Amino acid sequence: MSNGLRKIELLAPAKNLECGIAAIDHGADAVYIGAAQFGARQTAGNSAEDIAELTRYAHQFGAAVYVTVNTIVYEKELAALEHLLKQLVEMGVDAILVQDMAVLEIYKKLKAEYVARGYRMPALHASTQTDNRSADKVKWLKENGFERVVLARELSLEEITDIHKAHPDVELEAFVHGALCVSYSGACYASQYFFNRSANRGECAQFCRMAFDLKDSDGETLIEDSYLLSLKDMCQLDRLGDLLEAGVCSLKIEGRLKDANYVKNVVATYSEALNAYIAKHTGKYCRSSYGRCTYTFTPALEKTFNRGFTHYFFNGRQKDISSFNTPKAMGEYVGYVKEIRRGSFNVAGTAMFANGDGLCFFNRQKKLEGFRVNRVENNRLFPLTMPKNLEPGMALYRNNDIEFERAMQGKTATRKLQVRFVVDVVDGKLTFTATDECGRSANVVLNETPEKAQKSQHDNIVKQLEKLGNTVWTANGISINNSADEFFIPSSRLAAVRRELLEALENTPVSNHTDKQAVDRTATNSVNANNTVYADTINIANVANTTAQNYYAAHGVKNAPTAFELNSDYKAGSTTATSAVPPLMTCRYCLRYALGYCVKNGGKRPTWHEPLHLEAKNGIRVRLAFNCAKCQMEVYAE
Repeated sequence: MSNGLRKIELLAPAKNLECGIAAIDHGADAVYIGAAQFGARQTAGNSAEDIAELTRYAHQFGAAVYVTVNTIVYEKELAALEHLLKQLVEMGVDAILVQDMAVLEIYKKLKAEYVARGYRMPALHASTQTDNRSADKVKWLKENGFERVVLARELSLEEITDIHKAHPDVELEAFVHGALCVSYSGACYASQYFFNRSANRGECAQFCRMAFDLKDSDGETLIEDSYLLSLKDMCQLDRLGDLLEAGVCSLKIEGRLKDANYVKNVVATYSEALNAYIAKHTGKYCRSSYGRCTYTFTPALEKTFNRGFTHYFFNGRQKDISSFNTPKAMGEYVGYVKEIRRGSFNVAGTAMFANGDGLCFFNRQKKLEGFRVNRVENNRLFPLTMPKNLEPGMALYRNNDIEFERAMQGKTATRKLQVRFVVDVVDGKLTFTATDECGRSANVVLNETPEKAQKSQHDNIVKQLEKLGNTVWTANGISINNSADEFFIPSSRLAAVRRELLEALENTPVSNHTDKQAVDRTATNSVNANNTVYADTINIANVANTTAQNYYAAHGVKNAPTAFELNSDYKAGSTTATSAVPPLMTCRYCLRYALGYCVKNGGKRPTWHEPLHLEAKNGIRVRLAFNCAKCQMEVYAE
């Protein structure tokens, strides 16, 4: 809390140092980034030096850095895991995202040593990979020392509200934007089974973005060559207020594999929307970091990679959450083809085009085709190669706006902290004080006896102190008291005072990262080891090492499930009967519902014979099971 206001955080992804700095510059209150190992995006690892530099950069604005240590960890990796956790503590990162309970156990072992040495321990955040979809699960995580829980993407507003009401002292983080996994996070093993690439190890092969035929038990093809498990992208831009009212404190943007331009545009869009909402609800919320951002471009979500947008399950079960025709980005709708001539066509619509734009359309077979614009004459476009399947009346989408991409190059935002200067005379000596919006303050006293000036020095004092140049500060007023402007101070001396004040501010930690609460939170709450939790509280465990196995056993979870990855028989081509293989996916998304055949929710009665199967061109075949009691779809090896 800050002056009775609820602190709200916009949390952005960082593929690397460049993306992390871009996120902070464009309005993020926190960023999450992967280390060299144990992050759920294996190709987005970063060196200790880069994470330390990002932490330093973020902290000057009171922003936070969270590091993803959210894969399962094998027995032989525990020593490397401990080494990484030591590095993160010494860097001063603000939180660690966790899936494997071995991380928690090693963290607890390191805590006493590092707190005794004066270090502030990072907070523990339960990753969405721990499959957090119930109040009971949040309760168990809280009792085991987690300060924050990253909620499953599938939750509705009502479910989020109920979890917060049950545990108002737990920070809740919810995804608001980006790609969606069709399976509950942490409960997807399809990539491991078919490609030996574990999603729980950051190696997902994106099985759900493949094209399939849908067949019934008689072998009849119901749908051919469609992306039946591919979902649209989440966008809750118009639901931010509802999430805050529900108790969410951190609004998370997905995208640790996305480039800097994606981060810039999406973060700026959400930051502006969040600021506007907070401004309309004066006295209720505030941002959790400091500084004001200015942009050289106009943020626009439709200009950035997306598969079409959905609220997912936010308002309950919906039919428009999947994208059967393509798993790729369509971009923004820009009009339709009006008339085609040889080598060119014109467009009906108000969009402006530029040489180099990338456009796409769905042909008669509902397949996405793309092409590049070579030349533009008003609304007549000359493609580099004229698409053979383009016809009048077809809708056009722009998935690469060349002018917008140019606008996004280089430095596109500036984030500044407001600082106020006071010049005074105290005990006959000139004193200078600088106080910034973070609450940091610095003083400089001139020991030399000031000489009376022939004329007022007011304008020169203001001029010299306002020269803040490329620093992170911008002047927010200069007060000159007790006739301090009647004394002569050389411009060079004023410049030196200004530099000394700013250096002192820069070397003063922002209170967000030094307060007592941040130290106290390292104390793990007591747990009643005999309080065995219900089996469905955990949902999944993915135990991959004895440390995690022993931790679960000691904290109320008996017979926690072993990681799918450790069973060598759980792979395509194994002699093990597929009936012995657990579900490869557990989904709230239901294909039967999406097709309008959910009898439970008033849909049509299916005319096909179940079970249904998905078959891919590469020979992969899976069976679908509809668990109506739990209102979920399960995908099994076949």
